[in-house]
Amino acid sequence: MRQFATLYRALDETTKTNRKVNAMREYFSTCSPEDGAWAVYFLSGRRFKRLIPVSLLRQWAAEAEGVRDWMFEECYERVGDLAETIALLLPDGEDATDSEANSTLAVWVEERIRPLGRLTDSEREYSLLAAWNELSAGERFVFNKLVTGGFRVGVSQKLVIRALAEASGLEAAVISHRLMGHWEPTPEFFQGLFADDDGETDRSRPYPFCLAHALQADPRTLGELSDWVVEWKWDGIRGQIIRREGESFLWSRGEELILERFPELAEPIEQLPDGTVLDGEILAWKDGRVLPFSELQRRIGRKKVGKKLLAEVPATFVAFDGLEHAGVDVRSQPLATRREILEELLAPFADSSPLMLSPRVQADSWTDLEQQRDDSREHHVEGVMLKRADSEYGVGRVTGLWWKGKVEPYTCDAVLIYAQPGHGRRAGLYTDYTFGVWDDEELVPFAKAYSGLSDAEIRQVDHFIRRNTRERFGPVRSVQPELVFELAFENIQVSKRHKSGIAVRFPRMSRWRHDKRAEDADSLTTIKSLLPSDAEGL
Repeated sequence: MRQFATLYRALDETTKTNRKVNAMREYFSTCSPEDGAWAVYFLSGRRFKRLIPVSLLRQWAAEAEGVRDWMFEECYERVGDLAETIALLLPDGEDATDSEANSTLAVWVEERIRPLGRLTDSEREYSLLAAWNELSAGERFVFNKLVTGGFRVGVSQKLVIRALAEASGLEAAVISHRLMGHWEPTPEFFQGLFADDDGETDRSRPYPFCLAHALQADPRTLGELSDWVVEWKWDGIRGQIIRREGESFLWSRGEELILERFPELAEPIEQLPDGTVLDGEILAWKDGRVLPFSELQRRIGRKKVGKKLLAEVPATFVAFDGLEHAGVDVRSQPLATRREILEELLAPFADSSPLMLSPRVQADSWTDLEQQRDDSREHHVEGVMLKRADSEYGVGRVTGLWWKGKVEPYTCDAVLIYAQPGHGRRAGLYTDYTFGVWDDEELVPFAKAYSGLSDAEIRQVDHFIRRNTRERFGPVRSVQPELVFELAFENIQVSKRHKSGIAVRFPRMSRWRHDKRAEDADSLTTIKSLLPSDAEGL
């Protein structure tokens, strides 16, 4: 634990990529396989669900330090992070220099942390107090983060892969492939990461995804419309289908193997010829049309899908590019050629197949295309994609070859009604807001947002919140309903889970409406009028 806490501190104290990679490489090169497996697990973004209720953690920490609840709450509000508050509030334990504090990370996780979820409250308290007493403040902070399921540090999986590659002497692509999909943090797994590459990754390995830039300029500056392939900007899960050596794979852009989550795609993928790789989008599709992303979300987190959900939310893979044909990498060929290959591959599939070709958007002029983009919500898509017909399939976000022209976001005026502190550099400031709109004479919670304001505006809002708090609910404050903000969001759909009856996607604050009073904010009826015409059937 001490070695892992030292690694955490090294990663947290720098913004330099090379320093982060060097710190992880050194750790991976010297740690035991048991510790290395758990370190990779946590650093790559995996974590436990909260093992102890927050209310009990706060209670036991306050009692251990002998402070009253109000004092603990004041400390928590000032720090803005529960794990850090507890780590700072409690002094270094009597046993903090003993050997127990230097036990391996694997021992701490497997014998001290994971069992907490199975213990009674009294057993949890005893175990937790003993652990706090054995750890220094920095070690206690990391321990608390693991217990609460809130462990995060400023490294991406890409940096973890780079560090493992440097420590092992293997190609980053090999490490990336071995980290994809489901795996358990065992010593054997960690040792397998460092094993020589015998080519086992070639069969299922996907290609790096080609990404588009957002189109900011007038599309007429792109030249002749005939030079471009235009498709819909789908709102689903980006993925690659791979059919090689008689086996099928479906990778998400998030580097997960997900074919088992979409079993209806297995049979049509098996009908593809060996040596085929397709790029496309997984969509919820029913009765000849794409369903809102909220419907697809019902399936994303499920590894096994029941018959009822399969019938309600069937999935389709809409292919828009061919990357490999007859075992040959065709990414360097022009898009127009790759499109012909794709059309030939998918021609045998019937209209009812869950494997289909992404249709081209036909437009007579740039003006016509702009109109179709503006109407794209009627098709449950986000806009249009523009791809040069002579473009290669690049790696990462290419410039000048692929553009995404998203429809303008929806906007509304809403009132700030709740706030809670942020995290990281925003800890100690109220930056996470809940907004309400009018339903008759009541402000109904409508959306949460935390981005869009400048640092100066955040400080102003924080000052207002502290001076205009009405009630407190732990870290959350209800505030006087006075501040009005214009919210922008990408999509809107019916939702039975929200009090307002609707849910919006990617809400953010587009501006602070100093010119409006709370009573001038929009009504729920007005916002519901933005729902697509077929929303009642969702």
